[in-house]
Amino acid sequence: MPDEPRVDASQNCGNMLAGIGPFAIEKGLVAAEAGVTKVRIHMVNTASVAVATVQTPGGRVRYDGDARIDGVPGTAAPIVIDFLDIAGSSTGGALLPTGNARDTVEGVEATLIDNGMPVVVMRASDFGKTGHETPAELEADAELKARVERVRLAAGKLMNLGDVTKKTVPKMCLVAPAVNGGTVSTRNFIPHKVHKAIGVFGAVSVATACAYPGTVAAEVAGGGTRASEVAATGAQLGVRRLDIEHPTGFFTVDMLLVTDGDAVHVERSALLRTVRVLMAGDVYVPAAVWDGAARELAAAGTTA
Repeated sequence: MPDEPRVDASQNCGNMLAGIGPFAIEKGLVAAEAGVTKVRIHMVNTASVAVATVQTPGGRVRYDGDARIDGVPGTAAPIVIDFLDIAGSSTGGALLPTGNARDTVEGVEATLIDNGMPVVVMRASDFGKTGHETPAELEADAELKARVERVRLAAGKLMNLGDVTKKTVPKMCLVAPAVNGGTVSTRNFIPHKVHKAIGVFGAVSVATACAYPGTVAAEVAGGGTRASEVAATGAQLGVRRLDIEHPTGFFTVDMLLVTDGDAVHVERSALLRTVRVLMAGDVYVPAAVWDGAARELAAAGTTA
């Protein structure tokens, strides 16, 4: 949590995920291949799988490169992460937990979606905002934050998350028309602080909402066709690259959505990250902490 000394491991983190592939290769958990190495990662907390494509020329992880991510200084080798079947990973298995592309929650029309991260997508204009304010400006609006929190608490129950008062989900996203050539502009509450950018899985869920017919995000992004109308054509929606604008730049997500009868399914979500090595070290833990025999001796007042 950014504002409390607490760790919540119930959701995935795309930034941490980017380091798993290189680490696994460096430590010999996965054998490096010539050119690139694909590492399948089981995300235990949400029982889902991601595949990281890591550059490994000569059988060694490459860290230098020209890939650039807005909000991150410098450049590095790109790591492409494909997410397999992550829809509804935190909310019971459904991309749209309520079954609706739009719901009205506390008087606000919203899209409740989970494609790796539970997110409530709402029009910034419904809160009297342009959606282009700075994070500091939104942080200073106590009335806005209180109203967003009321929606969050109600949406949490609708998304099968229960009482979310002390949870970090769902994330709350205000969307507005893009201003820098992207798909949509976002301002994100995570869930109480306003993010200076956007989280990895939050961006994936918002991008999915932009590509999914009939959602609030699709309407704001200019694609407000209802799901039933698309399903009636039987047409494949195809691959789309969506640039999700945030206060410090863009977050690019590749999406593949297809129709199946009356339903629309996410076939692929992919994004680009970078990673670099910061440090390596050892932490020494007393035997009494991890060794059962040592704990028993300590409890008996005997030293090993």
